[in-house]
Amino acid sequence: MPRPALHLAVEIDGDGAHPAAWRRAAHSPGELLTPRRLARVAAVAENAGFTLVTLEDSILPPGAGDGSGPVGRIGAVERAAFVAASTSVLGVAPVVATTYAEPFHVSSQLASLDHVSAGRAGWVVGVEEDPAAARAWGRPVVEGADALAREARDGLRVVRDLWDSWEDDAVIRSVATSRYLDRSRLHAIDFTGETYSVKGPSIVPRPPQGRPVVLARAGLVPAGLADVALVGGATPAEAGGAAGAAGAPLAFVELEVALDTPGETARERIAHLERYSPWESGPDRLRYTGPAAGLVDLLTELGGHVDGVRLRPLVLDEDLAVLSRLVLPELFARRIAARPLPGTTLRTSLGLPRPLGRFTTDGAAALVREETR
Repeated sequence: MPRPALHLAVEIDGDGAHPAAWRRAAHSPGELLTPRRLARVAAVAENAGFTLVTLEDSILPPGAGDGSGPVGRIGAVERAAFVAASTSVLGVAPVVATTYAEPFHVSSQLASLDHVSAGRAGWVVGVEEDPAAARAWGRPVVEGADALAREARDGLRVVRDLWDSWEDDAVIRSVATSRYLDRSRLHAIDFTGETYSVKGPSIVPRPPQGRPVVLARAGLVPAGLADVALVGGATPAEAGGAAGAAGAPLAFVELEVALDTPGETARERIAHLERYSPWESGPDRLRYTGPAAGLVDLLTELGGHVDGVRLRPLVLDEDLAVLSRLVLPELFARRIAARPLPGTTLRTSLGLPRPLGRFTTDGAAALVREETR
């Protein structure tokens, strides 16, 4: 049987994946942190037909902080809420780190985002590896991959349980009886783990999607906790192998892209930016450099191995325009990818079921099956 259509995501933080991308941006540096700039990029992504956008974040400023580039950003959740209010079908997934952050606050922020967006919210689970983040939070340093994964695992479990702590029909809103909610349908989660102890319930009613879509790097959290695994791979086949091993319902491959533009080749554009700083990449991350037609072919091939891609354009203002004009229309014409439909949640767009709450009988049984896979 053919695979379902490839889901397309794009990272829109800053001016692009290259640390010096701001030098080629089609706006003045002062506009980077303005709502006008963010709304313009989100509109281009939505009109192009992307399923969702992601927004990087960290408690630490981007770049080296040496004055060579932008060193500030607006919080990803706040930017995501603005994008949600200024779009209609686009999924919005901010990066929120579990390291040092309180899961109760993370849960409330993301549940609120799902309400604001009418069910189009996602969450890219992040970690903070730099010890400077601990100093900024005033927390002891979390060191090592195992400790970071433990905080991510426990934080994600707390957040999911808090989303479920209000049953779907807990809110009554009855004027006749003067009752706003049924308190018997609110639940203390009573979570005790290696990192957190949280009682609950949440202060925000259950999100429209039940739980916003969770995206996490493959291997960071147990397979049953994430909806989408973000995988790497030096080739499409390697990406497919990583997707199969991830164990999540869906797998998206990370793909850096630099495209030929009408005035310059991708290699010329990269060479210009490399004069200021290198474009570093992980050893297992895919990178495409060249004409739009070649990227269409690569994405067509990836469609046989993974469920989606998260694109990281070299320079947003340049590469997003080429993606919109020459890449996505061809993928839609070939039926390799599909646009999200108006009125649908992000879960629906991705083909994911709405999860049952853990405090219902069926939901509790589903949770046991999920976490013992």
